Amino acid sequence: MIDPNSFMVFSGGASRYLAEKICLSLGCPLGQLQITHFSDGEFAVSYEQSIRGRDIFLVQSTFPNSDNLMELLLMIDAAKRASARTINAVIPYFGWARQDRKDKPRVSIGAKLVADLLSAAGVHRVITMDLHADQIQGFFNVPVDHLYASGVILPYLQSLKLEDLVIASPDVGGSKRANTYAKYLGCPLVLCNKTRARANVIESMQIIGDVEGKNVVIIDDMVDTAGTITKAADIMKASGAKSVRACASHCVMSGPASERVQNSALEEIVFTDSIPYHQGCSKVVQLSVADMFADTIKRVLENKSISDQYIV
Repeated sequence: MIDPNSFMVFSGGASRYLAEKICLSLGCPLGQLQITHFSDGEFAVSYEQSIRGRDIFLVQSTFPNSDNLMELLLMIDAAKRASARTINAVIPYFGWARQDRKDKPRVSIGAKLVADLLSAAGVHRVITMDLHADQIQGFFNVPVDHLYASGVILPYLQSLKLEDLVIASPDVGGSKRANTYAKYLGCPLVLCNKTRARANVIESMQIIGDVEGKNVVIIDDMVDTAGTITKAADIMKASGAKSVRACASHCVMSGPASERVQNSALEEIVFTDSIPYHQGCSKVVQLSVADMFADTIKRVLENKSISDQYIV
């Protein structure tokens, strides 16, 4: 049994909506944290109650802009200086994760830099979900609990009771993730082979596999400008697919993404609420991961395995 006085949950400004749902699931109040903004753009973080000797969980996704990451770093630093026993960063969406390697000469590895910043600030544990690349866990020198959005997406797909189901990957890089879904659901896998002219711009795409007369579900980890996923949906529909849906963990949806999705062949696009979405596209469905993160926090506090909660 968890002692309710042994831990506290706090939230940065960008993820308060999710932190409130996590606290509701845990049956605890959201901690009192004040973020003071100054006219020059700087801000300061202060805890409005004692956290001495407590296990602290800081909920904050690090999606753009970079203020969200800076908020989290200041929250960690303030907790360390206020003598928290352990500082646990709950980062549903880990930003800069696409910069996980040198894909050309003289570039930064942003994911490693962010991991180093969190460690330098004083974090003891990171709880995150669906990293763009699994090897990012190795960038940290502290424990990383890596959760999977399949825990909420798979039950939703099963509830649709789709016949002639086919799982698709929008690119070769995501084939492992899509194959896991296909194996669990017992259905075929289709791949999209794409080439890029430059970042966020697709030059060409081909479908590898049969989609005629099938209900297709495209699986990805995030949707940014939605260029890949909408192009794949349009090609599949033109190839005779009965319906095309998409599921992705993180709703980045920047720039023209909402308009592209609205005007595409997609029936719907399903995300988790790791990133808030307010742009009003009628095809967007968001599933909450609050209960999953709350359960993980309980398991961390009770020193229990978290792998039991994984569906795949």
